[in-house]
Amino acid sequence: MSLTFDLTGKRVLITGASSGIGFGVAKGFAKAGADLTILSDTAAIHEAAKALPGRVRAIECDIADAAMVTERLADIEQVDVLINNAGLERPTPLSGENPGGNDTFERIIAINVTGTQNVTDTLVTRIPDGGRIILTASIWSRTAVPGFSAYVASKHALVGLARTWAQELGPRGIRVNAICPGWVKTGPAMNSLRELAEASGRSEAEVEAEIMAAQAIDGLMEPDDMADPYMFLASSGGANITGQAINVDRGEVMS
Repeated sequence: MSLTFDLTGKRVLITGASSGIGFGVAKGFAKAGADLTILSDTAAIHEAAKALPGRVRAIECDIADAAMVTERLADIEQVDVLINNAGLERPTPLSGENPGGNDTFERIIAINVTGTQNVTDTLVTRIPDGGRIILTASIWSRTAVPGFSAYVASKHALVGLARTWAQELGPRGIRVNAICPGWVKTGPAMNSLRELAEASGRSEAEVEAEIMAAQAIDGLMEPDDMADPYMFLASSGGANITGQAINVDRGEVMS
């Protein structure tokens, strides 16, 4: 059963909201009455907006492109809650075959880190005192797995951004936190599970069993399960929380 939050009139912008965790979180905020703007780099964001209740605006934008971010977000007057959720998850194993550069590695960092900076820096003067910024990190920002160096590094970086911005924006009363999801049934996460299985010569069932064994509570989470933690941080309940990286992972990593 979901908690009940009243976020009526709150202006909320969520990046990476066309599917997965972002869409699950968007559903929660929409149902709670928020004035919602959702963003993604694909046209699917427009269909996502149509599937949400209430007043929802869709913006198609590649957040790694700073000029595009400036242009597409130019007419947004105020953001009470900024949720930096957009991210790219792909394997980037060391292979010795990319001495001149790794396009996948660079794209992951460009979206997950630089894109988050682009959006936040563009909107920070439009976030009122007392506003909220929430970043979607990962449980892999607490640990690491082989073969996913760019994604793991990017998620560690997001925790660093949250802590730095919490101090920088604290005088304005803006709370900045990161949420670190564990295994959620999203397309990218299930692709990563398959990649881990293939790289280790095991079946997907064996890898999933290993994941379950590491959790205190069994089962993979659904995207909708993630909405409540974000809404809590956006509500009055999160008023005294800032600079934190909060694990939502069924006890996989206890820290």
